[in-house]
Amino acid sequence: MSAKTDPVSILVVDDAPATVEVLQRNLQDAGYRVYTAMSVPEALRLLEVTPVDLVVTDLKMPGTDGMALVRHVRENLGDTEVMMITGFASVPSAVEAVKAGAQEYLAKPFTDDELRRAVGRALDTLRTRRAARAHATGAWLAPGLLGESEAMLGVARAITKASATSATVLVSGESGTGKELVARAIHYDGPRASAPFVAVNCGAIPETLLESELFGYVKGAFTGAAESRAGFFQTADGGTIFLDEVSETSPSMQVKLLRVLQDREICMVGATRPHRVDVRIVASTNREPASLVEKGVLREDLFYRLNVIAIHIPPLRARGDDVLLLARHFGTKFATELGRRAPDLSDDVLRALRGYSWPGNVRELENVLQRLVVMSEGDLIEVHDLPALMRFSALGDSGFTRKLAAVEAEYIGNVLASCGGNRTRAAKILGIDRKTLREKLKSR
Repeated sequence: MSAKTDPVSILVVDDAPATVEVLQRNLQDAGYRVYTAMSVPEALRLLEVTPVDLVVTDLKMPGTDGMALVRHVRENLGDTEVMMITGFASVPSAVEAVKAGAQEYLAKPFTDDELRRAVGRALDTLRTRRAARAHATGAWLAPGLLGESEAMLGVARAITKASATSATVLVSGESGTGKELVARAIHYDGPRASAPFVAVNCGAIPETLLESELFGYVKGAFTGAAESRAGFFQTADGGTIFLDEVSETSPSMQVKLLRVLQDREICMVGATRPHRVDVRIVASTNREPASLVEKGVLREDLFYRLNVIAIHIPPLRARGDDVLLLARHFGTKFATELGRRAPDLSDDVLRALRGYSWPGNVRELENVLQRLVVMSEGDLIEVHDLPALMRFSALGDSGFTRKLAAVEAEYIGNVLASCGGNRTRAAKILGIDRKTLREKLKSR
């Protein structure tokens, strides 16, 4: 995790030699580099000279206990994660551990699989935090396009190849993925960069007006045509026209577009002669093009004319840590606009952003970050600041092998921590009254 060629390093801290031996063997078998310490002072001395990715510490130890070690790691070692193990599990101790900064809280006895899953979750949180802290410098694939995922690197390579030609391009991808940004990148990275780039939302223009808007009209072509007017194709002459959501056009309009692609000529409404234009065409659709052809929504011959170079933009949910890079970028952007410092995002918030499905893709993420920055009152955004639909993706374990009491203790601890220990607010989120919450804290 420190580097691609280095194994993840873990420090195990426990005063019981047998426990240390079992943990060390289990984690080494899983491929981790393991250091050990029998006390908190010994662990602190080791941490001064040896960087580790994760500290796994017991709670009850002679002298300084594990809670103090958790606080030290969280306050002084920002690039190290920490998890607690204990044979004295209780809701209050779980709450205290979470508030102190422990990412995981594992009650003894636990199985080898439970240990490895807990370690994996803690390391995944550390990886998420590191990705969120990573500088966006160097991650710009093109103006407006930010990312480091392999999927987006593939898009960047396709943009480079497409921009070097005048071939027609068909860009596909869900709404909000950045299809127009890709079209602009192709235009401004190519030899037509100094010529106009004209974007046309085909789905937003009424069918009765689309032909005259695209191709223009001559004086007297229809009632109200008091003078000739150029269309979008003439405006884009020498440059690029972007036909956004081209599949929304009618079959008759698709025939007219096919002629433009074949002959590079347009015919203004009311004109008797065609007019030649030098325009590079980039089209887009938010649905799978081949399926549109099968359903008869998109003419097959038009599809083949448009699909000379095909570029598919992946949805945000398939872009991995790009979500965190984009969140950092948008947070900084909107904070700068407000003349404020960009707020930090808690680990639970980062996990929620990373795990959310983002049906609205990058556009939705941008809107969420704008809301968080505008509405936040402090320097740290917590889970309770998120939109309601996103809050629960920040909490809980994806496995189904944990005991109900352990899940409940962790959940209550997370909710209390997210509320800064405010029991009234936590009880409201949990859907119980303060008395019930108090009894749960006492009974464990």
